[in-house]
Amino acid sequence: MQELHVETAEQLTRLCELISGSQWLALDTEFVREKSYYPNFCLLQVSNGEVAASVDPLSLDELSPLLDIIYDPKVIKIFHAGRQDLEIFHDLWSKLPTPLFDTQLAATLLGLGDQVGYGNLVKQLLGIQLEKGHARTDWSRRPLQQDQLRYALDDVIYLGEIYLKLEASLRKLGRESWLVEDFEMLASPDTYIISPDKAWQRIKGRQYLKGVQLAVLQTLAGWRESEAQRANKPKRWILKDEVLTELSKRQPKDIKQLERIRGLETGTIGHKGDTLLKLISDARQLPKEQWPEEKQIPPRLNSNQQAIADLLVCSLRLLAKTNNITHTALATRKELEKMVTGARDLEILHGWRRALAGDDLLKVLEGKLLPVIKDGRIELEQRDSA
Repeated sequence: MQELHVETAEQLTRLCELISGSQWLALDTEFVREKSYYPNFCLLQVSNGEVAASVDPLSLDELSPLLDIIYDPKVIKIFHAGRQDLEIFHDLWSKLPTPLFDTQLAATLLGLGDQVGYGNLVKQLLGIQLEKGHARTDWSRRPLQQDQLRYALDDVIYLGEIYLKLEASLRKLGRESWLVEDFEMLASPDTYIISPDKAWQRIKGRQYLKGVQLAVLQTLAGWRESEAQRANKPKRWILKDEVLTELSKRQPKDIKQLERIRGLETGTIGHKGDTLLKLISDARQLPKEQWPEEKQIPPRLNSNQQAIADLLVCSLRLLAKTNNITHTALATRKELEKMVTGARDLEILHGWRRALAGDDLLKVLEGKLLPVIKDGRIELEQRDSA
């Protein structure tokens, strides 16, 4: 395979000539975000199976010629666990490259492991052991060393070959359409748009708050999200989650009460204390109908419901084994317990999980499909309509 490192406009033009007309492109990115809200894009790797290149966006004025090829809807874009890579495309260019294929999702569906890492997948399918020495590299530092570039290129050199093997396996099993919904979610801008109004839903400890406390949390978390976006700083640098929940719980009314909040630094109180107090005060005055509601933990199941959940767990394990996939990749017991209580907006009832097990689990709930023991083995059997 021809390998290139691209850091001039001439080299970029040459790369585009070599990969133009490709049926698919394997893509990966390197970035750092420890000190920023948005990822700092440092390297783009691309391969079409014949050419592999590392492209340095920090050395190039623009990537337009390459982006034209990447965004070509006739070219399949291949990623492994691509959500963070796709976030970069969304943030920088406001659109996502489609159609796409994620090898981690496909590997899970084929029983190769739950959220299997790229290195493990390369070893399983190709028998090649990759180096792991640069997983924590600061990709923003220049110049990049040869061993860093080698590590980066490995992330796409084998990705295309893995894609071809996985795609063939999916086709053989008749499952090539089962990942459509998952890929559509990855390709949806809504996946990457973070609304400050919904930021509270990702705060650790929110489940211990209720009523007006959640209104305060929503207000504070939305403010923090906006501040972090504006300043391009990590959210934890603005306020930590545990401070947000403590402020929401105790709702201080003056600076002295703010000073009693554990984890709230003196400098933050000095610069943002008045702002925090006003945000808390404004949230407390919101009418009750505007308070957000945390999705409550389902009520404890009674003994009969627990038995039904046990039946679903048994059925799930059987379906997983039949399809050579781990049951944990399909659903958790908590999710099955939610099914018992009537919940239907669940992962197990979407996409490939529904096709593989979700529909059958619903039939078990409806009494149309039952686990039975035959010759010492358990299997699901259709119940006679009579």
